[in-house]
Amino acid sequence: MGSVTSVTPTTYDAPPSDRPSTLGELRAAGHHHKPLRTEMRDNLLAMLAGGTDPWPGLHGFDGTVIPQVERALIAGHDIVLLGERGQGKTRLLRSLIGLLDEWTPVIAGSELGEHPFDPISPASRRRAAELGDELPVAWRHRDERYAEKLATPDTSVADLIGDVDPIKVAEGRSLGDPETIHFGLIPRAHRGIVAINELPDLAERIQVAMLNVMEERDIQIRGYILRLPLDVLMVASANPEDYTNRGRIITPLKDRFGAEIRTHYPVELADEVAVIRQEAHLVAQVPDALVEILARFTRGLRESTAVDQRSGVSARFSIAGAETVAAAALHRATIGGEQEAVARVVDLETAVDVLGGKVEFESGEEGRERDVLTHLLRQATAAVVRERFRGLDLADLVGVLEEGALVTTGERVTAGAFLADLPGLPPNQQGESDLYDQIATRLDAASEGERAGAIELALEGLYLARKIGKDSADGETVYG
Repeated sequence: MGSVTSVTPTTYDAPPSDRPSTLGELRAAGHHHKPLRTEMRDNLLAMLAGGTDPWPGLHGFDGTVIPQVERALIAGHDIVLLGERGQGKTRLLRSLIGLLDEWTPVIAGSELGEHPFDPISPASRRRAAELGDELPVAWRHRDERYAEKLATPDTSVADLIGDVDPIKVAEGRSLGDPETIHFGLIPRAHRGIVAINELPDLAERIQVAMLNVMEERDIQIRGYILRLPLDVLMVASANPEDYTNRGRIITPLKDRFGAEIRTHYPVELADEVAVIRQEAHLVAQVPDALVEILARFTRGLRESTAVDQRSGVSARFSIAGAETVAAAALHRATIGGEQEAVARVVDLETAVDVLGGKVEFESGEEGRERDVLTHLLRQATAAVVRERFRGLDLADLVGVLEEGALVTTGERVTAGAFLADLPGLPPNQQGESDLYDQIATRLDAASEGERAGAIELALEGLYLARKIGKDSADGETVYG
């Protein structure tokens, strides 16, 4: 599953001080230079042999996408991932960083981060010839070897490949001097990974500029052909071409990607829940039952004929839903003076209120969007109630409500107030009723907020099964 598209700056320790600082010291230390693809292949195979997961945080791809990616990397192929929004494409691309060596030597001051054993730019070759074993060596962390670009229609050849630097020309260099070139993103990622998000959004002429980089490994800038044996892994993401109308991947470029891999949304409910738990930043406790409802709700939208399935329903929908539900719980707890903020069923309506715009409906469903969302949320809730309360006899609770008792909840009703107003139930053979305790036990509800949420879920299940009634108005909901 995919997460946000921005890259969070990574902090890491400085390289150990005892590492070689010159070319001569690096040779004396017995260092071996590996091409990028060999480095990644060796690290991947070592992880797999040692039982280490190379793809932490990815759920639902184990038997489908991941094996294809691993085979592509072992083969040394460039990769393009095709899939609808929110399927984890960007997260998968960023996970490739973990297959790089933690620290790698580079020529200190080199624009392209060249290996000291293999300078490729004219400037670095000149320095290597002049300094010999005294060529200074710096150490680059693997996070610095990953470059990500969100493709936009205004991206230029200069951004990706490079251009003539007028300042260097003004300093006295001739236009034919290769050192007048200001390198773009791809050459600067030499010995690293370049990820292009939403590749079809690149103008076709920009995609053409990438052809030589990917196949011949040279760059062409304003008539110059500079032979640079770039060691770059190109990876990209794109929506399926039958959906996006903004552009396409030109056929020659598509042919240069060795592996084209289709991603998908989680197949198993447990994976959907795991994505929500992993990615959502929750300001209050959201019980497992509510997270499962949101996961089922999202899956229902992906299967609904009322929703445009060509655009997909992103995992961000359920993630934002969990965050919204948690925010509603914290809002209620703050106003009501509760010590603990715990989400309840009543908070699910807030997700419907704010998330409708994240779903694209079929044109014939105009005006019915709210009804579709509400219906699918009720289906998801009913499925969770059946699963969680299977075999539990709620007849006593139904009976007291049929006799006229009412239970009031709402976005401003605290857990304490909700529990205090629950009607008494008929006593059992021991002279008391433990039905409320049984309901709480089914959801492992220990705190006051969790107990209130469990009982509210049971009431909502009875309503959806048409065993009791429900009225909602002015932020209050009354079961009876």
